[in-house]
Amino acid sequence: MRNLRSLLLAGAAILVAVTGAQAADQLLSGVISSPSGQKLEGVTVSAKLDGSTITTNVYTDASGSYYFPPMPAGKYRVWAQALGFETAKGSVDLTAGRHHDLALQPITDPETRIRQLPSEMLAAALPEATPDDARIKRIFTNNCTSCHPPGYILQFRFDEAGWNKIINLMKVVPGSGVYPGAGAKPNQIIEHNQKQLAAYLARARGPGETSMKFTQRPRPTGEAARVVWKLYDLPLNPESGIGTKYNDNDGTDWSLGPTSKLGELPHDGGLGLDGNLYYTVNNPNRLVSIGKVDGKTGEVSYLKVTASNGEAATSHGLVRDAKGDFWFDINPGRRSLGHLDTASQKITVYETPASMSPVGGAVTMDVDGNGMIWASAPDGAVRFNPITKEFTGFKSLTPYNNPKGTGMTYGTAGDRNGNGWWAQMAMDTIGRADIETGKVTEVKLPPVKAEMERIKPEDRAFYDSFNELSFNTPLPWSQGPRRMGTDKNADVLWVGNSWGASLARINTRTSEATIMPMPDPTMQAYHIAVDSQHQLWGNLWTSDRIFKFDPGANKWTMFDLPVHGTEIRHISLLERDGRLQVIVPVYRSSQMGVMTLRSDAELAALKAQASRN
Repeated sequence: MRNLRSLLLAGAAILVAVTGAQAADQLLSGVISSPSGQKLEGVTVSAKLDGSTITTNVYTDASGSYYFPPMPAGKYRVWAQALGFETAKGSVDLTAGRHHDLALQPITDPETRIRQLPSEMLAAALPEATPDDARIKRIFTNNCTSCHPPGYILQFRFDEAGWNKIINLMKVVPGSGVYPGAGAKPNQIIEHNQKQLAAYLARARGPGETSMKFTQRPRPTGEAARVVWKLYDLPLNPESGIGTKYNDNDGTDWSLGPTSKLGELPHDGGLGLDGNLYYTVNNPNRLVSIGKVDGKTGEVSYLKVTASNGEAATSHGLVRDAKGDFWFDINPGRRSLGHLDTASQKITVYETPASMSPVGGAVTMDVDGNGMIWASAPDGAVRFNPITKEFTGFKSLTPYNNPKGTGMTYGTAGDRNGNGWWAQMAMDTIGRADIETGKVTEVKLPPVKAEMERIKPEDRAFYDSFNELSFNTPLPWSQGPRRMGTDKNADVLWVGNSWGASLARINTRTSEATIMPMPDPTMQAYHIAVDSQHQLWGNLWTSDRIFKFDPGANKWTMFDLPVHGTEIRHISLLERDGRLQVIVPVYRSSQMGVMTLRSDAELAALKAQASRN
């Protein structure tokens, strides 16, 4: 009884705030149902004000009802989507509280059904019942997703000859997705398995009956259905030749399939204490080094550092410090450390000494428990003291160039005690810098045993002698440690292992490592952020989902994105005033996304308000 009274009091307090402070805004609600009248839970419902670049997205509850947060009055496009159903579209003039119902019609065209599926569902559907199929599926998921998620290519159909032509091209294209020209060296692992791979893909996505086995997954429920997503459209690179300011296929219509990433600009992103969003740009362009999005209006402005070639200096990794300023890598000529003062909007560039490695590799940024800035270097990591403006460099024990391939750094983090950590993705190795002694040690992650056992004896010699490991050319049993995050309230480092479909939990005092499988073997973790409650948040870059893992309860929660074809490469958090917000740059479809969790009490208040309208 006491709990019920507390819930009602909390709901009443929120209702006062909603009806008072935001009286000018209006509430949009409604019910989503099937043609038979069945109320549908977990349906994505989206609304966009005419002329605006901001889309607000919510999910239906167990009764099929949806409740948007209060939004400005005006004319809105409204649409609802769920896997297996056509998009239902409508419009609402939100000059007063409105109730708008929509009905979803089942999709009848099988190809539309397939294009609509998120990447991880397409990857999961690929056959693996036989050892040969399972082996080739691993080659596909590890080596054919370095510059795009699996859904981008699996939305198309080719015969075996067609798939061979695709493979002939893609085996020479690096992770940037840019064709290097004639004479480029091919990916030896793809080339070694090309015949079997082309035949496998032709059986799965060829002209005949597919060998793929599709499994339905539950729509969002509970906490995952209470969230609100805001998506901010970002302009495309005008030099890309696309001819439109924004992406025509921005992921909001799932039936169009994953979009091309041509012209996209955002890579990493964060939400400032000033309420604005900031993002890095790692594609060559003349306009922007750091993009800024007004959190209220969605207006985008550009901050630029001019590079030695006259273009904008590109950036990649990004982290917010305790003051609300941002640190990032930037490349005006020699890759360096950038600092954005959000109050003055001034960018300052700090370059490592000539005797030290530059900032580089696949750069990830972090702030350790002592306020020091950590960044990747190609052959290790660097630490920057923002007070003294001094760098300290640490080199990997496994050299950058070694007998097995390239040991380039991928992700970097600083722990609560001030020590640094970094991943050599191709080597399945985590480096550690002890800040007190200056000593570097490393943690070797165990291989994926099941994949080692699948290798045929005639292929063993090829893999044993393979010496071109990189983050584009992994062995089938590689874990692939990528971008990481430390728990600043515990002695724990969490690492996302993209190829192993797992997490690594590392004790930052003892360096003891534990491998924890993801809920599905097609899930490829990319980046990890840890909140103040020890819960970790991660993006699944080949999925249109992010996840939360509560290690205390051993509980996974999956949060669907309202758009498909996302290819998210970074995740960050903002905890403020008792509220947690999750920020992701929606890489492929060129948006910034902010997910806000709503409580039961907040939804109860909105439901009460809607019942009176």
